[in-house]
Amino acid sequence: MSSPGLPAPIDLLPHRAPFLLLDELIELDPGASVRGLWHLTGDEYFFAGHFPGRPTLPGVLMLESLAQVGACGVLADERFSGKVPLFASANKVKFRRQVVPGETLDLAVTMTRLGGRAGKGIGEATVDGEIACQAEIIFVLAD
Repeated sequence: MSSPGLPAPIDLLPHRAPFLLLDELIELDPGASVRGLWHLTGDEYFFAGHFPGRPTLPGVLMLESLAQVGACGVLADERFSGKVPLFASANKVKFRRQVVPGETLDLAVTMTRLGGRAGKGIGEATVDGEIACQAEIIFVLAD
């Protein structure tokens, strides 16, 4: 599901359940910027063990969800159709707040560099306007 006129993440990404960490796109400027939502219901597989009695979204999955929304922005650009963006590095990562079941993660990535082989984006994940995670994501484009 995505906003009218926008592709669904599953139509752009090679990821599938249980590792598709993005429910819908709400803004998209292919190759430039993208915004999407991940609705955390509490039924996700990781909450049972992270942590029992105090379910918390693992930070690495928050970072991965930012990478996935960024990948949607790249793959929506026809120049990169059929490519697979892979993590090269994540820099300046900051986790600012806990994310728990029932919350919606608002994910935004702006590309600061994008070429035929690699790119870089600045990502921010928020919940109700509060910053949960910020990161600089560098990726390579594989065939």
